[in-house]
Amino acid sequence: MTAPLSVLLDVAIRTSVVYLALLVGLRLTGKRQLGQMSTFDFVLLLIIANAVQNAMVGPDTSLAGGLTAAAVLLFWHQVIDRLRRSSRHVGRLLGGTADLLIYRGRVLHHHLARENLTTDELRQALREHGVGALQDVHMAVLEPDGAISVIRNDDVALGTKPHHHIRSLRRDG
Repeated sequence: MTAPLSVLLDVAIRTSVVYLALLVGLRLTGKRQLGQMSTFDFVLLLIIANAVQNAMVGPDTSLAGGLTAAAVLLFWHQVIDRLRRSSRHVGRLLGGTADLLIYRGRVLHHHLARENLTTDELRQALREHGVGALQDVHMAVLEPDGAISVIRNDDVALGTKPHHHIRSLRRDG
């Protein structure tokens, strides 16, 4: 037995609202949570998935209801991805920008705080890149995807600017 069209439309609307709300919510939590998922983050994601499942399909647990929810999620994913790729502004709004964390061996604590990172997490990222001392770092950058990139002093050629599109030093940091 198939679900009535009005029920499937209700599922589509509910799914759209949940998708967009989660997109905004995850964007507001910051880049780091998305890039480096800990066990705590994974458990949270599983619980959120379980919590919003009923909000998306409501009382309709039919195959048609589940497929409608999945189709709506795929639809929104494609729409948002195309918007992100076609508009630099939308891309920045959804994905954020790279943020400088270390510049010429100096930790930018204001930037760490803004990105909800600790010095220990930053040092861990440096170790993962094989860097043992801050003074060896030309720059460390929190990328829009949540990864931390590290450029060592000996990796920078004279006269180059490896930080062209990175939110960089300001007088407040």
